[in-house]
Amino acid sequence: MLDNLKTGLQDAIKKFVGNDEIDEQSVKEFVKDLQRSLLQADVNVKLVFDLTKKIETRALEEKIPTGIPKRDYIVKILYEELSTTLGSERKFELNKAKGNIILVLGIQGSGKTTTIGKLARYLTKKNHSVGVIGADTFRPGALAQITSLCEPFDIEIFGQEKEKNAVKIINNGIDYFNKAEKEVIIIDTTGRHKEEGGLMDEMKELTKKIKPDHTLLVIDSTIGQQSEAQSKAFTEVSSIGGIIITKLDGAAKGGGAIAAVTNTNANIFFIGTGERIDDLEEFVSTRFVGRLIGMGDIQTLLQRLKEIQSEDQEIKMQRIMSGKMTINDLYEQLEQINKMGSLKKVMELIPGAAQVPEKDIDNIEENMEKWKFIIQSMTKDEKEDPDLMNSSRVKRIAKGSGRSEKEIKELLNRYKQSKQMMKASKGRGMRQLMKKLGAS
Repeated sequence: MLDNLKTGLQDAIKKFVGNDEIDEQSVKEFVKDLQRSLLQADVNVKLVFDLTKKIETRALEEKIPTGIPKRDYIVKILYEELSTTLGSERKFELNKAKGNIILVLGIQGSGKTTTIGKLARYLTKKNHSVGVIGADTFRPGALAQITSLCEPFDIEIFGQEKEKNAVKIINNGIDYFNKAEKEVIIIDTTGRHKEEGGLMDEMKELTKKIKPDHTLLVIDSTIGQQSEAQSKAFTEVSSIGGIIITKLDGAAKGGGAIAAVTNTNANIFFIGTGERIDDLEEFVSTRFVGRLIGMGDIQTLLQRLKEIQSEDQEIKMQRIMSGKMTINDLYEQLEQINKMGSLKKVMELIPGAAQVPEKDIDNIEENMEKWKFIIQSMTKDEKEDPDLMNSSRVKRIAKGSGRSEKEIKELLNRYKQSKQMMKASKGRGMRQLMKKLGAS
């Protein structure tokens, strides 16, 4: 997520805290490094200089509380000022007393339809019953796209391919889902081409006729500072609206987009952080900034853990921590990690872990992928009791998995080491980690 900005900010911090002495000169150099990183991320020049001026003034003039190292306090100032600059803490909330109609709009190519699939998935994980109305009557394949995104998760779609009147489709869809007692109805609309004016005209018309409970505008982060014009026009038209910023996983201008939107006092409710259907997150500026500067985001990590956790998993984890671990358990843990997204993204959420070199993370992910193929080639008995392994079994598994005998022996050695470590500590290390994460 925003790799260039994140690398720039973290490098600036690393250089600053590595100074032998924290004086006025080192603070000014730190501020220049911050300015360079923010400007390269397409953040508005005036906003950059206003922000860094505040950081410099506070760093040089504020009294440092007793017992806190000066360098740590100045990094804390950066965290606070960046969080304030990147928006409020307002959350997206549904009306519990009635059904909620969410109208979603966006310029063509902004990722609107994909984002609707992600939003529907996000809300179903929050235990809301969701229906989606496909009312994009212009783009061929729009209904098929939203259907392919939602159907695997049993999210019901309403669409009428032969009907060209979007308002009629929406009204029919609302009637249909109201009868089905859906808590949330999300409406996909026709993406406007190029200019914002047509988008705002459409929003006025649809808002007047549909009377949605929420209107959300999808903005592509790759347009950077141009996001300000769209969000400003949007807030002038809608008093009950919010913004979803997409494509932050690869956007060099993503920092500029977020800063531009929050500069208009628009509420960013969600951000798209990847291509997976689960890669949609609530935007909370403090948590977002924590990840940018390498402080992690424990709340999001715990939320993801909770989503994949079940009572059955808790029982298995207790067995693993007691040292009674099988290869099957190892495989299931690898699958659980996959459900949380890429290992790189998971590491971003853990304080300090963002400093792990990317090549090391890549090596771990490569090993995990190899191990899955190896485990899949084992028999049920071998997974339950790896002590059965002999040279002929190893050769058979190597042939079946397409991996070398050396790699299979390496997996078995890692498994035995992990099992012995768990048994010796009775899971104390894991429990301590979970306690630190606030999961005890």
